[in-house]
Amino acid sequence: MSLARPLRLTCSRLGVALVLAASSVAAHAASGDCFEQAGTYQGVNPAVLRAIVWFESKGDAGAIHRNADGSVDIGQAQINSIHFSTLARYGVPRRALTDACVNVFVAAWLLKQKMVRHGNTWRAIGAYHSETPVHRDAYARSIQRVLMSWGELRADR
Repeated sequence: MSLARPLRLTCSRLGVALVLAASSVAAHAASGDCFEQAGTYQGVNPAVLRAIVWFESKGDAGAIHRNADGSVDIGQAQINSIHFSTLARYGVPRRALTDACVNVFVAAWLLKQKMVRHGNTWRAIGAYHSETPVHRDAYARSIQRVLMSWGELRADR
């Protein structure tokens, strides 16, 4: 299957993944398993997902941030309200985003969309936060710093 598969198919598969994730949350609430499962399912690096969550909220599943532009970021990976209508169409209501595992699966899906657009690059990781180059590049550097501090990435990369 091509990485450029239609968004509809990707979202449908996201819905299935989120149902599975939500049903497994009770067994391992917010453990590393969600990062591994979401990363494997979407083909993204679980360490990058962990770094995003750490940078965004320090792992606070209940984190809510109101942005200056009127949008809202929800959960540990700070899923922006711009995605709420798309997620709702596939059975993922806003309130589900405070579930740590569901939030990670959505973050993995969003990151994968950026990777489809930009390739498996720092640009894609930065675009998780913003497509605006100055914000995108600063965000990517922040995620790099988190990964380096954890020993997941060497400083010469």
